[in-house]
Amino acid sequence: MTASACRGALRALAAVFLLSAAAAAASAEPLNNPVAEFSGLDKITGRIITFDVLIDETVQFGALQVTPRVCHTRPPTEPAQTTAFVEVDEITLANKIQRLFTGWMFAASPGLHAVEHPVYDVWLVDCKMQMGEPPAPEPEAQPEAEPPPELPAPDAVPED
Repeated sequence: MTASACRGALRALAAVFLLSAAAAAASAEPLNNPVAEFSGLDKITGRIITFDVLIDETVQFGALQVTPRVCHTRPPTEPAQTTAFVEVDEITLANKIQRLFTGWMFAASPGLHAVEHPVYDVWLVDCKMQMGEPPAPEPEAQPEAEPPPELPAPDAVPED
């Protein structure tokens, strides 16, 4: 085989590899979940509460109305990434609704796109398959291994 034929074969092999890698990455569709879990901070009382909201439903937290439109997670075979597209409105003192936030929230970076209000903060915690579902268990910590028993010094001779 000539050098140019080897280069051509290598290019073709590289192209096949890149196309298969791109197809594998594109095949991992996000998982749609019917429930978004949020945490909310009431800055007056200092209380943080966690609440679940069904997709396309609205829940009121203080003067805020939170409406998730989608809540995505990734398959367990991929790195975790939980995202939700959320709309947050405020009910003003004049009883009017004012949009505060429309966009994506990321559970891994709650400060990136959290709703910050003078009295309330709201951020995405997780996506779930059903209301009231307990959070996923965290991996158990491995117990520390006991130190090996002490061995007698090599020059110590047991007495009879």
